Amino acid sequence: MILARFIWPLDWPLPAKIVAALLVLVALQFHRWNRLSSGSEFSPEFPRPVVVLFNWAFGAIMLLALLQLALDAGLLMAALIHGGFVGAPDGVRYALAGVAAAAAAIGVHQAMRIPPLRDVEVAIRGLPRQFDGYTILQLTDLHISRLFPAPWARAVVERSNKLGADLIAITGDLIDGTIDARRGDIAPLRDLMAADGVYVISGNHEYIFGYDGWMAHYEALGLRSLENRHIVLERGGGRLVIAGITDRASRHRGHSIRDLAAVLDGAPKGAPVVLLDHQPSDARKAARLGVALQLSGHTHGGLILGIDRLAARANAGFVSGRYDVDGMTLYVNNGTALWPGFALRLGRPSELTRITLRVAGGT
Repeated sequence: MILARFIWPLDWPLPAKIVAALLVLVALQFHRWNRLSSGSEFSPEFPRPVVVLFNWAFGAIMLLALLQLALDAGLLMAALIHGGFVGAPDGVRYALAGVAAAAAAIGVHQAMRIPPLRDVEVAIRGLPRQFDGYTILQLTDLHISRLFPAPWARAVVERSNKLGADLIAITGDLIDGTIDARRGDIAPLRDLMAADGVYVISGNHEYIFGYDGWMAHYEALGLRSLENRHIVLERGGGRLVIAGITDRASRHRGHSIRDLAAVLDGAPKGAPVVLLDHQPSDARKAARLGVALQLSGHTHGGLILGIDRLAARANAGFVSGRYDVDGMTLYVNNGTALWPGFALRLGRPSELTRITLRVAGGT
């Protein structure tokens, strides 16, 4: 489409059009080049500036395609109104390209930054008063990689530790790459600290790069696995359950079957349950089983405001922020980072999310 509807109509010499077309085709093969660099489109192993440049170029082309569609729709309407062909001058196309390039640059910058703090209060019925004000820092979708390397991870750890959360929950997709490739980049997570510990569950990307090896490596870093189990926190006689479940990808990878009822078996009756589940799609099932709060990620907030509705359709309607699901609160985190194969955010910012639990009225 870009070649036929954007480049070809320009009043350029044929060699210039051919060069522009080749550059577009090279950028659009970003994921193919990733496979050549690492064997997987999910783990580009080029130098970081090259990964940044590819993300900008790929994003700019995608945005330009959307703008070109809008332009074509406008030209079609004008043709219907005026009863004949209506063209667009080159200046209009240059303006579209400038907007797409600038928006992509902003989007990549927004994706790569150290995320700001987002405070969210959740009122829970039956929450013991001893846990009123309890804080959980949710990190998710860090996608530690060449794009989000050790210095970025170290800055996230420093900012997280300064918040002094009672518990840190990492809800999957910590990495993109093998253990050998990411060993140094993920090492700063060893320094994450919280009074009641740092807990982790898997995301779908752990299954891409060796689930068993990565989960064991997280444990070696001091990140306690909460896969398919729960813990009980006690304060002055009050109890709070924190549970975790393996990602939906386990269904297709020969691993343990997701069974939330089994995960919650033996939990103290009446104690509120906070569930960590990487993907939000099964939230209604969690609500039926009595979960009070589910923390998820996976969607990256839909990346771009407006286009995020496509991500919502793929995740049972849940894409960003707080939802009431049959009386249960679901919080879908936009992500601490995102997949380095399309690192662009516009209107869906990354976040360090501090969840503060509150006693609901009437309890």
